[in-house]
Amino acid sequence: KWMKDTANYCMIVATLITTVVFATAFTVPGGSSQDTGTPILLKSIWFRVFFISDAIALFSSSSSILIFLSILTSRFTEMDFLVSLPSKLVLGLTTLFTSIAGMVVAFSATCFLVFTREMTLIPIVIITLAGVPIILFVLLHYQLSVDIIRSTFLSKFLFQPRKYRTFLWLINDATKQLFVVVKVAEVSTFNVSR
Repeated sequence: KWMKDTANYCMIVATLITTVVFATAFTVPGGSSQDTGTPILLKSIWFRVFFISDAIALFSSSSSILIFLSILTSRFTEMDFLVSLPSKLVLGLTTLFTSIAGMVVAFSATCFLVFTREMTLIPIVIITLAGVPIILFVLLHYQLSVDIIRSTFLSKFLFQPRKYRTFLWLINDATKQLFVVVKVAEVSTFNVSR
């Protein structure tokens, strides 16, 4: 039930991203020439960044929809829960993250295209703030991804000799310590900003 709900909500988000970036590809920033139909800002490097990141967001969000749909239409047998479904969930979250990052990069490139001539400080502030959703997505889904990867791909080493188990415990402790360091850094920056 949890996996179905997660796949369903993530598929809704991926569908919204696909809709937005598809529409954005045809309403390019700066508009198009009336005579030729080509974009006016075509020669700008920021336009290339915009178009490439928009295409990456479109393709990865479409892939994410298909991956989450395959989770929802799965037979949910015992063997599916061992490797297939957790692998699809990790892949779906990865493609969803890629689409969010591509969408944010496309937005940032558009800010540079529109505002860079008149105001130089505003695009830099906007791009700095645009990194917040990407960082939040990573922090909020980090533990879930680690747990799924560990239970799917590293559980086969559970009944191996002690030297393999010790190595895996060291990796697990290192990831936990990294997570604690990130949390402490978040709290300290929050206290400093107050």
